[in-house]
Amino acid sequence: MSEGLFGIHGAALEIRSQRLGVLGSNIANAATPNYKARDVDFAAALEARMAGVDSERAAGSAVRYRIPTMGSLDGNTVEMSTEQAAFAENAVAYSATLGFLRGRVETLTRAIRGD
Repeated sequence: MSEGLFGIHGAALEIRSQRLGVLGSNIANAATPNYKARDVDFAAALEARMAGVDSERAAGSAVRYRIPTMGSLDGNTVEMSTEQAAFAENAVAYSATLGFLRGRVETLTRAIRGD
């Protein structure tokens, strides 16, 4: 039912949320030796989700390791500037999607009330 009401935006919100978790994990492990930075390929995850795969598996199948611009001596591939930029970009997109869904719910609520 939610796919009919919210379309692609509900699935996008779930995947963006999972991507925030992956990016946050990268940032948290910036000083962990041999930690490999990862990211969620949003387009691939959304395509899988719209094909009927549940959101956890869709995002999990779209996780990719980052190739660092500059390697570190301890084997960690987290580059804070890259991670922070990706996190901020994804947070803005998450907020925009949430705003769209909020507007959709408010429209439906007004329609039900007859306003």
